[in-house]
Amino acid sequence: MLNHEIDYQLYGEEMQFVEIELDPEETVVAESGSFMMMDDGIEMQTIFGDGSGQDKGLMGKLFSAGKRLLTGESLFMTAFTNVDVIKRRVSFAAPYAGKIIPLDLYELEGKVVCQKDAFLCAAKGVSIGIELQRKLGTGIFGGEGFIMQKLEGDGMAFVHSGGMVVKKDLEVGDTLRVDTGCVVAYTHSIDFDIEFVGGIKNTIFGGEGLFFAKMTGPGSVWLQTLPISRLANRILRYGRGPRKEEGSILGGLGNLLDGDGI
Repeated sequence: MLNHEIDYQLYGEEMQFVEIELDPEETVVAESGSFMMMDDGIEMQTIFGDGSGQDKGLMGKLFSAGKRLLTGESLFMTAFTNVDVIKRRVSFAAPYAGKIIPLDLYELEGKVVCQKDAFLCAAKGVSIGIELQRKLGTGIFGGEGFIMQKLEGDGMAFVHSGGMVVKKDLEVGDTLRVDTGCVVAYTHSIDFDIEFVGGIKNTIFGGEGLFFAKMTGPGSVWLQTLPISRLANRILRYGRGPRKEEGSILGGLGNLLDGDGI
């Protein structure tokens, strides 16, 4: 294996963190702000790029860091290296309620595509780059835009999702239609496209948006039940004024009974 081989343990249910065990001289790279705790003997260093070794030289490092800006991430990542002579541990926490998904890139044929903000941490040597959507409709209407993250290598990587997570394994020709915001990650063999929701009533009154993500196998797809964008929109709706209880006739009465005005 070219990537550092790390051991890990997941803790928690709704608010998870991952504890990674590092042998002497092993390194894990993480998204800025994901660090939770670490043992003595671990050295922390801020780096440009992803530390995969593909960003050699100043221009290479600047290009690697620039790719991260396109995916909405920070210019910097943090590398945690065990400089002790015995095993040490470092832990990273998800930024919001949900699940952490461990991805063994060696078993997943070396590449996984994920949401722009899904990456949490990975063994040193894993390349964190950008994936440009090849189809115009996917880029414009896909919810995630033209640019997503890609994780390449043969080591462990960890991404996080909102709410519960489910993995769907698709055979050749199998198709799954999904809300665009619910897609966390998928293997590179999946054909990812966007499909228009037909029917004028569905378009105007459906409340689910105008487009589905169409995932066609073979390959694996990881889906989340609560995209952070959906949660943020709901919080904004409740914070802008009187509640409307999803259009319920009894909504106003319910607001009165629990002490809120209509």
